[in-house]
Amino acid sequence: MCGRYVMARSTGDLVASFDIDEPYEGQIPPSYNVAPTDEVPIVIERRSSAEREQSRQLASARWGLVPSWSKDRKAAARLINARMETVTGKPSFRQAAAKRRALVAADGYFEWQKTDTGKMPVYLHGADEGLLAFAGLYEYWPDPSLPEGHPDKWLRTCTVITTQATDSLGHIHDRTPLIVPRDFYSDWLDPETTSTADVQQLLDAIPEPKLVPRMVSTQVNNVRNNGHELIEPVTGLLWE
Repeated sequence: MCGRYVMARSTGDLVASFDIDEPYEGQIPPSYNVAPTDEVPIVIERRSSAEREQSRQLASARWGLVPSWSKDRKAAARLINARMETVTGKPSFRQAAAKRRALVAADGYFEWQKTDTGKMPVYLHGADEGLLAFAGLYEYWPDPSLPEGHPDKWLRTCTVITTQATDSLGHIHDRTPLIVPRDFYSDWLDPETTSTADVQQLLDAIPEPKLVPRMVSTQVNNVRNNGHELIEPVTGLLWE
């Protein structure tokens, strides 16, 4: 699964890396310890109903998907991940899989590996330390406690799709985020792709991620800790 990750890029870096079309007025604070229910940057594509043109946008969403039909926000705590194998059929995710796919920007993520001395945190990242794009979904949830027209009426939330981990990652954890390569961005985000068969074909076509693991400090276990030291290798525990 993916329960904690790193997103330490500037807003400008994200706009440039994902070829964002529309201006983004806000600032997204970097975080070395992104946790469930945090606000995170996502990339989406929307089609203008008037001009029928697609535009790629940078947006923020709360990590932990709340389906539009939920009675409250409690679903967010348990729907931080969606399994690739069932995402197109499970009621909590199938509408978003068809109509609201996103890229979740990240530098890397943390997993906890079982060892003889307990669970040790491992930071997994790209070989070139480049920006990653997790396959994600997003939803809009109407807060029933707020009136129509209220600026906070609609809550945007997201989830990260995971897949089976194999090869070098499988011994750390049996699941890993599904990572979308740059040449798949447009296909994954295309709002014109809505059929279950086509979405499943997209999922099946995304290649297995090639990530590099390294042991890091147990400081990451505390969500209040947040700094570059969380991803620095622990002396004597480097991977061979």
